[in-house]
Amino acid sequence: MNPSHPQRSGFGYFFYGLELAMKPGIRQFVLLPLLANILLVGGALFYLFSHLDSWISHLMGQLPEFLSWLSYLLWPLLVLTILATFSYFFSTLANFIAAPFNGLLAEKVEEQLTQQRVNEDGLLSTLKDTPRILAREWRKLVYVLPKAIGLFLLLLIPALGQTIGPILWFAFTAWILAIQYCDYPFDNHKVSFNDMRYSLKQKQGKAYSFGALVSIFTTIPILNLFVMPIAVCGATAMWVSEFKQQHKS
Repeated sequence: MNPSHPQRSGFGYFFYGLELAMKPGIRQFVLLPLLANILLVGGALFYLFSHLDSWISHLMGQLPEFLSWLSYLLWPLLVLTILATFSYFFSTLANFIAAPFNGLLAEKVEEQLTQQRVNEDGLLSTLKDTPRILAREWRKLVYVLPKAIGLFLLLLIPALGQTIGPILWFAFTAWILAIQYCDYPFDNHKVSFNDMRYSLKQKQGKAYSFGALVSIFTTIPILNLFVMPIAVCGATAMWVSEFKQQHKS
């Protein structure tokens, strides 16, 4: 715990991220991540909503006849699952592309919160560090992909996939989004990916609730276009208040 910065709930860090993203000195660093998110996620959701009805009808058709009465319960769960899956996939792609700028945003938020420089070399050093930052994004993808494929295959199993799958997918997405956004401030201090995951596991309640709220907003049209920079700001505030002291070199 950092005694000079108040602790919040996972939800609280997300909404504090919204406040931070609007502050002078931070707003200009929000623009590039925001643009990447609008172009990729906005285009993806336009495609999704033009095909959603046919996909849902196909999945509902996989239910055995004797379980047809479950359709009214399962329909909204499947809609939310498809929305979360689609939004998560394209948000991950947008995060990959915008990773150097998200790292820079996390750096500037931390500097405003602590009044201490994170990187003495500034923007040029960040740009030179881009290959390492993208390698870190690839490390996250390698961690996520096998689990995501397993859950996707579960969704294809009649009855079982349509009932248990959405719940497991939501919990999985919450955890992965916490990792995705908290990793930027951790990585700015060269904390290894495994050490970062271990730290988050020590405060799973905050990590899951933060990731769950990010996941929910990621599925809401229009609002999801603005989630990326807000989540980076909120995750950085969490790093400063909850984790920075224990990783101080």
